[in-house]
This record gives sequence, structure tokens and C-alpha cells, in this order.
Amino acid sequence: MRRGWKGPDPVKSYIGAIDQGTTSTRFMVFDKAARVVAVAQKEHEQIFPRPGWVEHDALEIMRRTEEVIGEALDQRGLRASDLAAIGITNQRETTVVWERSTGRPIANAIVWQDTRVAEDVGHFAKGGGQDRFRAQTGLPLSTYFSSLKLRWLLNNIPGANEKAAAGELLFGNIDTFLVWNLTGGPEGGAHVTDVTNASRTQLLNLKTLDWDRELLAAFEIPRAMLPQVRSSSEIYGRATLASVAGVEVAGILGDQQAALVGQACFRPGEVKNTYGTGCFLLMNTGERAVPSNFGLLTTVAYKMGSAPACYALEGGVAISGALVQWLRDNLGMIEKSADIETLARTVKDNGGIYFVPAFSGLYAPYWKENARGVIAGLTRYVNKGHLARAVLEATAFQTREVVEAMEKDSHIALSSLRVDGGMVVNELLMQFQADILNREVVRPVIRETTALGAAYTAGLAVGFFSGLDELRANWAVDQTWTPHIAEAEREAMYKQWKKAVTRSFDWVDS
Repeated sequence: MRRGWKGPDPVKSYIGAIDQGTTSTRFMVFDKAARVVAVAQKEHEQIFPRPGWVEHDALEIMRRTEEVIGEALDQRGLRASDLAAIGITNQRETTVVWERSTGRPIANAIVWQDTRVAEDVGHFAKGGGQDRFRAQTGLPLSTYFSSLKLRWLLNNIPGANEKAAAGELLFGNIDTFLVWNLTGGPEGGAHVTDVTNASRTQLLNLKTLDWDRELLAAFEIPRAMLPQVRSSSEIYGRATLASVAGVEVAGILGDQQAALVGQACFRPGEVKNTYGTGCFLLMNTGERAVPSNFGLLTTVAYKMGSAPACYALEGGVAISGALVQWLRDNLGMIEKSADIETLARTVKDNGGIYFVPAFSGLYAPYWKENARGVIAGLTRYVNKGHLARAVLEATAFQTREVVEAMEKDSHIALSSLRVDGGMVVNELLMQFQADILNREVVRPVIRETTALGAAYTAGLAVGFFSGLDELRANWAVDQTWTPHIAEAEREAMYKQWKKAVTRSFDWVDS
């Protein structure tokens, strides 16, 4: 057991996890064997004020969090006293600024997918290129991260700069907003974040694991509004929310790092891929931050209590599951997301079309802010089944591009890919992923790895779990997909995909 960690309380049989995602919020309760005991989930509104703008109502997210906690506990007649602790995992980079005295946000949260700061990216890049801050942060200049979003709010909301300088405003990603509200809000709420979320702001120095003075000056961010940076696994405070009053909030991880922990990828070289709103591949690189030369991000993987931080290489794809939602909500081609597999199975292939979902530009490995989505190869032969198939294949093609970049950066060849997230129930996608990668794709028994990772960090902090070996023992294989197509077919499809990707470049004039 790590120094400073508490011993287990035998009365408390469960651990709770808030999984606050881009489209919904869940509360999950796990037992000691990492089995799901209860779960409740609610979606929140996606707000699109202008093309390229994506916003959330942070107060709505907080309400949904309160609701799902209550509903999940009610399912099994559980009380706060049954929970050893609560962990939080969250959509990263999404930026919230709120009043210290009232808890009211000064504007809607700016979501990680939002591209309104694209001109600022160009402006900052003129002073040192897109990799101007990569040495300190592991990140390129991009619309993706919190720094420019926060700067935009301060410069565009009347009076925000002055209030921030006076210490009247607080900043955080969603994890910080939730912890602050859960532990008292204006009445002494803990204003904290963990190293994984902090590493996504582009304001954290990867070596010191603290806010970087040079970066704050460059982005014109007052330090007084920033949360305290803490480890991923420690007690931050006690919940004051009625349904969980007195329960210790003891774990925070950004969603992709949480999935890495939930997949028990604790050894250098272990990799997971999460298929959610976006698609994110992470490789544990141990206690060394590995710089990328092939379009990946260097980020913090986790920091367990007083132990040294571990780092990761990450390749992020902005749009994967969100493309299925777009097909459902914007085009009305399917009634529910799960219907896409049935529709895609009505045809034997993609009919020659390739869908590049660069709705928010392209992330890894291209980092092209001015790319936009394209469908290439359309003929009159194509029907909605082909379109559905192309939508699924887009996720698998993008994953292969990230895998290739990761192998070059890490000098480690992947023998198999551990997968998780909402899309892994789609067996057609999983088979195509194995086919286009020419590697095994492995789905674990416990698929809710993001929430599980948050539960693990909270459980370690309070002694509910004994250590990483116990967490590894919980991991088990549910299903494995092996490649079934010929090499010539695989490479022909990938060549056409790469050609389609180039058609999306430079659509928006700089």
C-alpha cells in the first residue's frame, strides 16, 4: 500500500464513478471485483450557435450529474454510507469559467471539438510555429486544447479579464467544475484538477507538473483563476450533495487516461483504443515523457498518490461515434445508433465511397485545422447501406493511421489492440478494424473501462483496492477478432482512404 493511503473500511462494499462525457453523464457503482452494480445515464444538450462552435451548459451537466447519482443509488437501495469513495472521469479540454462567489458560469462551456479559435492558432503559430509550446506541454497549437478557449472567454465576455485578474473568476475543465460543486461550491468547494486534465490545457509544464509561468504569460491567463494541480488518486474533499453527503471524492482522470487505467495498461508499451464520440489511442510510456515526431501528443497517463507520474503517447481522432450520431440526428437515416450495423450489413462493401469526418478539422496525425468533412467516390450505385458502412470504416481507417504513427514514435510494434467504449459492441466495426490493421482486436469482459478507471483511482486512494496487481487481475478477455482479408485488398482500401483524406485538406481558407 502506498504511503499515506488509508486502509479499507469493511462496511463500505462499493465504489462510485461519475463518467461525464461529451454527450451524456453516467454514474456507475462497482463492487470489489469491478462488476457493475448500478448505472444511470442521461444525455445533455449539444449547442451549436454557429458553424464550428460547440457548447455545453455546465449547469445542466451538474444537474444531470446529481440526477444520475440519485437514480443509480436508488436502483439498488444504496446509501452514501455504502460507498467507499467517488471517482470522476470527464471529457477533457472542455473549458468552463464561473464566478467564485455564486458558481454561475460566465458563458456556456466551450467544448473540445469547438473550432472558434482557429484564427488564434495561426496568430500564435507565427511566433514560433505550430510546435511552439510542444517542448513544455507535449502538445501542438490547436483549437483542441483549453488554453485558447480560456483566452477567448476572457477576451470576449464583457468584464471577464478584469474579474479574473481580481480573483473573482475560476477556470476548470469539467472535472474541476464537478469537484468544486460536489464539495461545497461557493461554500468552500475544492478548486482542484488532476495532472491528466491539467496536461490537456496547454498550460501545464510536463516536467514540473505545475502551471508554467511562460505559458500563462503567452496566453494572458491569470494564475489566480487556475485550480490546484493534484495527483489522480488522493482525497480532494468530502461530498456535500445530499445523496452522497460525506463520501470522499478521491480520484480524477481525463476520460482517455481513465480508459487506459480501466484496461489495466500499467506497463510501458501497453495500448488501448477507446471508441466514443471521438476515438483515442493511448500507449503507456512509463515514467518518461516521449516526444512525438509523427503527429501524436505527449500527455500524462496518471499519477497514483505520491508515486511518480506515468506518461503516454496519444493519438486522437475528433469524430468517430459522433459520425454515427450525425447520421442519426442530422440525416435521420437510422432511428438509434445501434441500427447502423444492421444498415451497413445490407451491403457487402462500401460501394467505393470513403467518408472523411473532418467536421472539426483533422487531429492526429495531421493536425489540420482547416480540413473539413468529405465523402469521396460517390456514384449513382451508392445507397444508404454503403454510406453506413463508410461511416463505420472511417473510424477504423483513422485508427490505423494513429497506430502507424505510434509504432514509429515508440519503436514498439503492436501485436494486438485492446478496445473499449460504446462502439465496441458493433461487431462489424471490430472485424473491419482487425482486417484493416492486420492485427488482433481484443475486447475485455468489462467494457465500461472509462468509469472503471475513475473507480480504480478513487478506490486506490482510500484502500478499497490494494494495488495495481489487484486491478490487473480484474482484466479478462471477452472476444478477439482476427484479420480475415487478403493483404492486397487491405492495402488497396487504405490507399483509397489516404487519397480521400487529402481531399479534405485546406477546405477553409486561412
